[in-house]
Amino acid sequence: MISVEQEFLNTIAIEFHNNQKVLNAIGDETRQAILLALIQGPQKSGMRVGEIRVRTHLSRPAVSHHLKILKDAQIISVRKEGTRNFYRLDAGSKLMLLKNLVKEIDKLFEHCEQATESQSGTNERDAFE
Repeated sequence: MISVEQEFLNTIAIEFHNNQKVLNAIGDETRQAILLALIQGPQKSGMRVGEIRVRTHLSRPAVSHHLKILKDAQIISVRKEGTRNFYRLDAGSKLMLLKNLVKEIDKLFEHCEQATESQSGTNERDAFE
């Protein structure tokens, strides 16, 4: 029989696996700066590479490289208008998957706190006996 702790760990391991591309993509400070620029920019129309470059002080090739990683991780989307590309946060972004990971980690912490409280209660009773 699998213990409750092992079940939590298995679930969290699955969530980490499901979120691996997203975690890798958002773990980089440069991509975080790009995401912040996109969040502050116009959501409906999106932003062009040049606009992102100005806000982040990165070179055009660097911005393009990091946008590709964010796009491959399904965090942002691109809208093409002729030869121009507009980038924005993807409405169905894989960032939403992080909620499940955080929820499972919260459950694990709650379980650990309850186990610690019940264990300390046992230890206190033992001390008085």
